Parts: sequence; C-alpha cells; structure tokens
Amino acid sequence: MLKTYKFRLYPTNEHINKFTQQFGAVRFVYNYALEQKIKVYENENRSLSRFDLNKMLPELKKKNEWLKETNAQSLQEANIDLESAFTKFFREKKGFPKFKSRKHPVQSFHIPQHYSVDFENNTVKLPKIGIVKAKLHRRFNGILKTATVSGNRAGQYHISILVDDGKEVPTKHLFDEQTTVGVDVGLKHFATLSDGTKINNPKYLQLSSFKLSILQRRLSRKQKGSNNRNKAKVKVAKQHLKIANQRKDFLHKTTSKLISENQAIAVETLNIKGMLKNHCLAKSITDVSWSELFRQLEYKAEWCGKTVLKIGQFEPSTKICNVCGYYNREMTLSVREWKCPDCNAVHDRDINAALNIKTFALQKQNLLTVGTTG
Repeated sequence: MLKTYKFRLYPTNEHINKFTQQFGAVRFVYNYALEQKIKVYENENRSLSRFDLNKMLPELKKKNEWLKETNAQSLQEANIDLESAFTKFFREKKGFPKFKSRKHPVQSFHIPQHYSVDFENNTVKLPKIGIVKAKLHRRFNGILKTATVSGNRAGQYHISILVDDGKEVPTKHLFDEQTTVGVDVGLKHFATLSDGTKINNPKYLQLSSFKLSILQRRLSRKQKGSNNRNKAKVKVAKQHLKIANQRKDFLHKTTSKLISENQAIAVETLNIKGMLKNHCLAKSITDVSWSELFRQLEYKAEWCGKTVLKIGQFEPSTKICNVCGYYNREMTLSVREWKCPDCNAVHDRDINAALNIKTFALQKQNLLTVGTTG
C-alpha cells in the first residue's frame, strides 16, 4: 500500500540556493517541453511523448550549461508531469496545460531515486544538494518511491516521500444501517450527522480576516521592489499558511474520527464549482473546504477497509420528510426547522437531510459509488 509522508526541511542558505536553481531548471524544462509539443502538433500534426522529450534534454543542456548542475532525473520527471497534464486534459477535461511561472506560490521538483532518510540524525540526503536537516516526526518502513521537494512564499521547505509499506489494501468491512452514518455538510455547521451530532464550522478564514486585512494593507503601502515589501509579502504568506494549516488539522481530526467510528459514511455529491459562482457564499464555501473533506474520507476509508457511499447531487435530501416521505416544495434556504403537514413530525433541516442521505445511500439504485461489502 502506498502512503505519503510529509516532513519540514531546514536548509542552509547554500541549500536554498540549490533548491531555487532546481526549481528554476525543472520549470524551464517543463515550459520548453510544452512549447515543443505545441509547435510539433501545429506544424506536423503529431504528438511528442515524454521519451521524445527526454531525447531533447542532452541538446538542451549543451545550450544551457546551468542545467547540468541539477539532478538529471528531476528534469526527466518534468516531462512526466507534462505528459500527465495532457492525459488529464484529454481524459478528464481538466484544462489545457499552462506554462509554469516563477511567481507561483509553490515551487517543487521530484526526485525518483538516489536519496536517503536518516531518522537517527534527522536528515535527508538529496542528489546534487547534499544533506539537509529535517523534522522527521514520524517513522516509516518500506520501499522509498518518488520524493517531492517543495517551497512556499513563507520561506518554508518540505519534502513529501511516497513509501510502499508492502501491506495489502484491506478488504471492505461489512456495513448495515446501524454502522452507517449520513453526513450533511453546511456553512452554519460544518457537518451534521444522522445521529444528531453537529460539528461546528471553525471559520478560520473569517476569524483571521481582520489581521489578514491589516497585513495586506501594510503590504500595499510598501514601495515596489524594496526589501520592506518583500518582508511584508512573507508576513501575508505566513498568515495564509497558518489559516491553511488550521483548516487541514481540523479536517484530519474530523475525518479520522468519522472513519474510526463507522463502517460506512454516506455523503452527498456536490457541484462545488457551480456553488462558487454565488458571490455571496463563495468565500465561506472556499473556507469550509468540502472537497478536501471528501478526498480525505475516501483515501482514509480505503486504508481502513471502510466504505464511502455517495448519492447524486439532485437528490432532494433536504425537502423530504424522513418519516413519511412528504416532499416540501416550498422550503427555502432560510428555513432551518419545519413541520411535516402529513405526519406532523418536526424536523431540524440539517439532521433531516443527514437521515435522508443515509437512507438514499443504502438504496443501491441511488448509489453513484458503492464499495464491496465483503
């Protein structure tokens, strides 16, 4: 089973210069390869594979001597990344690959092999760079696969290591109505469970908006190109990073709890991209990070042999009475509690939706994705 471990790096100034050079080299090769693919397709109506692009690297190094100072395999990985981008474009309609910019907030490069991790001394040895101090807070056993070194605007560097621990993916556990929980996500409450539990929305971005606005205002007043402006940029980046880390920590704790306490989790498919077009709610929807919630639930469920059930986005989970099935067509977003005119049951909007999501998910004809049950 493949797992990724991410660690903080503490490079020296010499290491930082080498990282910057490696970021630039990989970005240069990626942009060159993308330019060549576009030109060849327009002029000759054929496509270049990553093997064709790798054959161009020796000649490219002759014209650009500085590329020889970087890890050759990292440059080849740039061509693999480009091929993956085109695969997503054709198969998943993810958008045509774009040229990489040095102004992007996160820069990275891959190292497929010839690196090592020393847990005793808390160091990582990287080709063409040397031994770098790291905070190896978690040990792992297995075969080292590709490592990714990344840097952000806050001046922090990390390494993500893909490890094959040799374990098989566990078989899915059996689940039934008692061991399945329905989850309805929202803005007022981050999530409402079918057992009546409500998880509050921490609203990290909203809580930090005042401090963030002050830092951004200070940044706007600094002279362009000055050292003070660069320092102000770092302060803004660190504040954004703090918010992102708070959100990730909350999501990891929430998803781990849901996975450990239930055999199956039922969720609703959401058109988040379409919902973001509502400019009144876009900021709050971005802050709550539903996509990351669903992503974490899926991979953690696979690790633990649990199941994530998804119902269609057009299922009227909010408007249907979970007791008698009455369809309340008049319900609006402002209604938080309503009474069923048929059975007189009083419903909390979110709890009712969570119960319906669970019911719909356990009906196979309504499932989009169903894990095996044995």
